[in-house]
Amino acid sequence: MDLEEKNQNIRMVQRDNPPGDSDVSKWIGKEAYKYWKQIAAHISQNYPNVFTPEWLYGGKKHGWSLRYKKSKSFCTFVPEKNRFALLIVFGADERAKVGTIRGSLSKGTQKEYDKATTYHDGKWLLLAIDSDKVVEDAVKLLSIKRKHKNL
Repeated sequence: MDLEEKNQNIRMVQRDNPPGDSDVSKWIGKEAYKYWKQIAAHISQNYPNVFTPEWLYGGKKHGWSLRYKKSKSFCTFVPEKNRFALLIVFGADERAKVGTIRGSLSKGTQKEYDKATTYHDGKWLLLAIDSDKVVEDAVKLLSIKRKHKNL
């Protein structure tokens, strides 16, 4: 099975329309959807009127994703079969700031961050959001991307 076929099994690749809440909930599962809603609520509460989430279709290889962006990318929600992944891209200055909080992140998040690939446009962290601790880590990492109103 090649990568495209594999992704068709884990990514939402039906092109017709962007998925709705019920589609996402069914696809990623009840537990993962709880985390999806927690991070979405965190963004709307702490960054009011900053982002307008936008569904993007990345073709059969990548499927649908929900991007939060102002002038530059903030994060992207990636609905995968029975899993919610959050994509955050860190530029050079942001990577230095992650270094200052790295010790406060869970061991699993540290490991994922360390093995994330750095490209010319930044370090691409695709983090599986599967526990309350990882939600906390994601909130810390997002605050590096953009300070929120409560900081």
